[in-house]
Amino acid sequence: MHFGILQEQHCRVNQVVGAWGVGREFRCKEFAKARIRSSMAPPMVTDVGLPSAGRVLSIQSHTVHGYVGNKAAVFPLQILGFDVDPVNSVQFSNHTGYKTVKGQVLDGEQLWALIEGLEANGLLHYTHLLTGYIGSVSFLETVLRVVEKLRSVNPNLIYVCDPVMGDDGKFYVTPELVPVYREKVVPVSTMLTPNHFEAEQLTGRRIETEAEALQACVDLHVAGPSKVVITSLSINNMLTVIGSHVQSKGEAPKQFRIVLPKLHSYFTGTGDLMTALLMGWSHKFPDDLDKAAELAVNSLQAVLKNTIADYGEAGALPEPKAKQLELRLIQSVNEIQSPEIKFVTEKL
Repeated sequence: MHFGILQEQHCRVNQVVGAWGVGREFRCKEFAKARIRSSMAPPMVTDVGLPSAGRVLSIQSHTVHGYVGNKAAVFPLQILGFDVDPVNSVQFSNHTGYKTVKGQVLDGEQLWALIEGLEANGLLHYTHLLTGYIGSVSFLETVLRVVEKLRSVNPNLIYVCDPVMGDDGKFYVTPELVPVYREKVVPVSTMLTPNHFEAEQLTGRRIETEAEALQACVDLHVAGPSKVVITSLSINNMLTVIGSHVQSKGEAPKQFRIVLPKLHSYFTGTGDLMTALLMGWSHKFPDDLDKAAELAVNSLQAVLKNTIADYGEAGALPEPKAKQLELRLIQSVNEIQSPEIKFVTEKL
């Protein structure tokens, strides 16, 4: 009935203004018909054959320029069929590899206010939660509250956690985050995607061999997540992705590796993109982490190839500036949606 009232008001305006001449009478008749239809059952929504893969709440960093954090994750997830609601843990002009960075940092209270607003409108129906860069203990503690709140609405919520803490032996967050991740976040995660350095921090063990990486995955499974992917293990001048999946409680994990050549260029946002791709492909292959990781890795490698091609060969960039190697996501839509498989999974 509300629809009919609005249309009737619109019709009256047309009669007073008279700007559409003869068309005025036609529109009023159409509005009258619409009012009658509005009292009947609403029309069926057309099925365009594009069902959503799910709805993701993505809590990560954001940059105005470039592709890191949410800027690296939202677009690929949308391409893979997800509705994505981003929350920006920080909003910076650009990533921190540039000379100057300006922007704002969201605190825990502000994050919770956003969650309260969503809840007040009945909008907390999420299938997935994705978290990336988080800069403070208080914010991470609030994320734990968010996990609890979302699971009170959907007990089957999938929580994919990229425990962004550092790389190459160095922290770029406060080390006080480590015990919070280890003791509180890991146990409630569904999938965990640490890099080499982060896996060492979470397990408290040095990882220098493939066997040690596989054992680290087992340790993390015991703590909570059924899926673990160590996204960058450097061994013998090659880059190795290590994956592990416990499909049933009490069973040994299914483990695998993907070996890649190292690219002699520096990129930002690759970990954020990799985690988003793992989430996307894992939804399509929930019981086959091997396949999901293979697709994610090949998509990522294709994006990096396109990025390098945009600036010339890597060898022509002996000391590439940060701004030179921003990921070329928009130019890689086809590779994200349907990657060519060049690097294959090896089951262990």
